[in-house]
Amino acid sequence: MALDSIEGSLKERGVRLTRQRQILLELIDKTGDHLDAERLFQLAKEKDPKLNRVTVYRTLKMLKLGGLVDELDLMHYGGDQHYYETRLKQEHAHVICLRCGKVEEFFGEPLQRLRKQIESHFGFQVLLARTEVGGYCSHCQTLRAREVEDIRALTAATAKPSKASGAKPPKAAAPKKRARRS
Repeated sequence: MALDSIEGSLKERGVRLTRQRQILLELIDKTGDHLDAERLFQLAKEKDPKLNRVTVYRTLKMLKLGGLVDELDLMHYGGDQHYYETRLKQEHAHVICLRCGKVEEFFGEPLQRLRKQIESHFGFQVLLARTEVGGYCSHCQTLRAREVEDIRALTAATAKPSKASGAKPPKAAAPKKRARRS
């Protein structure tokens, strides 16, 4: 949803668009990131040092109840944190890297087809669809492959004694005999 239409929607509901609310809306809409309440508070405080945490939480609650922002958990990558984005006209999926937390948005026909299949198959009217896909981004896949190679190399090096050094594997110690009690 465009920032202008959010502002219009607030005015229609008789909600005053204060300077602080304007700052929060702009941050949610224009940063390009999915911000949690704490990060939103930190960024907003840079623009208005008088803004307090309570204003952030109250504004988020008002925007969420009004259907103007979505609250997301993004596969709980950040624990129990929730992230916020303005409602977009077109549905999209969130693609989350489970290693680095990078979030990408996927827009496309496959999501629309899935929605239509669900409606057709179940006779269901879909009003809201949220799709999250978790995996590893290309950068993290490369890092994971290196880690696996390093672990294999380390395991192989510790499992086999070096022939070059002429070292023999250590013998197991013979069990100690216990003295008999008389």
